[in-house]
Amino acid sequence: MFQAIYGDPSLRDRYGFQAVPSIHIIVKNGNVTLEGVVANEMDKNIVNLRANTVGGVFSVTNNLRLDSGR
Repeated sequence: MFQAIYGDPSLRDRYGFQAVPSIHIIVKNGNVTLEGVVANEMDKNIVNLRANTVGGVFSVTNNLRLDSGR
């Protein structure tokens, strides 16, 4: 899951190299919850799309919020 999201070039450079990544991925029994903050709606949608492409994922709950300070 981490590789699917942070392996995307548009996300890796912005979020993947932070000491504490702003996108938190919680997986429980094939159900994924995305928590945290992203810069814009496009990033939120890309993360959601990437999470849904991982094999064995039954559902994705996207609770990512937009950072109004970016």
